[in-house]
Amino acid sequence: MDYRKSPAPSTTITRNLDTITKDTGNIYETVIIVARRANQIAVEMKQELNKKLEEFASYSDNLEEVFENREQIEISKFYEKLPKPTLIALQELEDSRIFYRNPESTAKPK
Repeated sequence: MDYRKSPAPSTTITRNLDTITKDTGNIYETVIIVARRANQIAVEMKQELNKKLEEFASYSDNLEEVFENREQIEISKFYEKLPKPTLIALQELEDSRIFYRNPESTAKPK
């Protein structure tokens, strides 16, 4: 997913509990869903950032060769300005773009 184009706000905003819990009816279940999705987003963003920063990796142990790389700094600043994974996950939940299921509620009664 392209997180650069996410409509999620970059700062924390106040949310209405009724709109967040409309599908589950339970705030705790909603928090678990958002937390798990936020973890998935954070892992994907971290892997993408690491892949981009690998290009600048220096494998020598010489301290004299350590220098500032302007491109590396710009990439890091760009990722710092992106919305946090929890905000992206909350936006996805509000837009009904998160698929989830509760195995306890889908289990057949005995």
